[in-house]
Order: sequence, then structure tokens, then C-alpha cells
Amino acid sequence: MIKNILKDKPTKLFIFISAFFVANALIAECIGGKIFSLEKTLGFTPFNFSLFGESNLSFSLTCGVLLWPLEFVMTDIVNEYYGPKAVRRISYTAVALIGYAFLMFYLAIHVTAPEWWISSNQEKGIDNMQHAFSGVFGQGMWIIAGSLIAFLVSQIIDVTVFHKIKKATGEKWIWLRATGSTLVSQLVDSFIVLFIAFKLGNNWSWQKVLAICLVNYLYKFTMAIVLTPLIYFIEKIIDNYVGHDTANKMKRTAMGKDEEPFVNIPAAG
Repeated sequence: MIKNILKDKPTKLFIFISAFFVANALIAECIGGKIFSLEKTLGFTPFNFSLFGESNLSFSLTCGVLLWPLEFVMTDIVNEYYGPKAVRRISYTAVALIGYAFLMFYLAIHVTAPEWWISSNQEKGIDNMQHAFSGVFGQGMWIIAGSLIAFLVSQIIDVTVFHKIKKATGEKWIWLRATGSTLVSQLVDSFIVLFIAFKLGNNWSWQKVLAICLVNYLYKFTMAIVLTPLIYFIEKIIDNYVGHDTANKMKRTAMGKDEEPFVNIPAAG
């Protein structure tokens, strides 16, 4: 049975995509605590504009946005070839494993460290390794909850919008269903994470939540457009890997046009 699974190209492809999807999501969560200036990174002066009465806004973004656009590209690929059921399952898996990772981070932060380790990097300018470790991995519970809920809800919305567009357009216009679903789901993602983490968790004003939300969404909107050609590139690679006829069968199955699932994914639990 294992040999048959390892020989089946659509199954091997799904395992690879699932592993990349989960790893990408976990890395994005881990590096999300760092904020970077998009303008300064690109060599520009920060814009300092105003929205909803909030002034001095610029594109100061969490490093998680470096990876999340790829996550939605992979969602669209899984949607295209394996269908919404597969997307939901890898999304649930990602959320469960990210939650597990944060539990392990919490445990690692609170075990007692020896004094020699705490002062081991003072020559590098790190006076207290325990504080540094806690600062990197100890994200607040509101941020963790907001991030996980936003991720799960936006994934479900992405799946729904993608398939509604595909049912209306058929096999053509992959750019429309891929980009359209991402634009809608990313708006929801941006709002939910800010609402939970900073409106509920830190009592931000509605004006500030909406202003920061639109700044973040503008970046995500731009990246969704920029990465659209990547969808076609990955689709071509998959078609060459599994074969054109197999790829077409996978797409028909994803749309529910074949009675049996093309890849048998065991039910969770």
C-alpha cells in the first residue's frame, strides 16, 4: 500500500503541497513578531499618509506578510486540482499544528534556564537570553487567537469564492478565480486579525483598526496581482509532472464532476 502511494504522482504532489503549506504557515507565524518598513526596505522615504483620522501611517508590516501571499497561491492550486475538501483539511491541519507549536513555545519559555545561558551572548549585545527568547516566541494570546481564527476563516472564504467563480466561468480564466478569491479572503483576514488582536485585545479605536487594516490590505492586494503569473507557472509544472490527461481528470474531480475522489484523503480523526 505504501509503495502504491509513493508511486502515485497526484498523491505525492498532494503530500508535498500539504507539507509546504503547513511549514509556510508556521514560519509566517514565527517571524510575524518582527515589523519592517516596506518603504525603507525598498529604499524609499516612508509615505506618512492619513486614513480615517489616523495620521503618520506608512507601510510598516509584519514579516508574516512575506509568506502569507504564497499560502493563498497554494490554496488556489489545491482548490484547482483537489477541491475544497482538501483545502479545508490542510487548513485544519495547519491550524492544529500552529496551535501545537505555540504550546511548545510557551513551555520552552517557562522552563528554567541556567544562569550561564542567560548571559551567554552578552558580547553580542544580548544582555539576557531569556528575555530575548521570550520576546521572539512569546506572542500575546490575543495575537495568536486572532491570527489562527483569521487564517481559518479566510481559507474557508477563499475556497467558497474560488469555486463560485469557477462554476460561473468553467476551466478558463484561472487568473480571475485565483486573484478574486484571494482579494476577498485577504480583506477578511486583515480585518479579523486586527479586530481580535488589537480591538478586543488592546482596545484600539475603530478608526485605527480600519486604517491599519486598509494599509495591510493594500499590500496584500498588490501582492495578489503581482503573484498571479505564479499560478500559471505552477499549473504548467503540475501538468507536466502528472501528465495533461491526469491533470484534467484531477480538475474535473475537484469540481465534483467525477463520482470518485481522485486522491483518497483519510478523514480527520
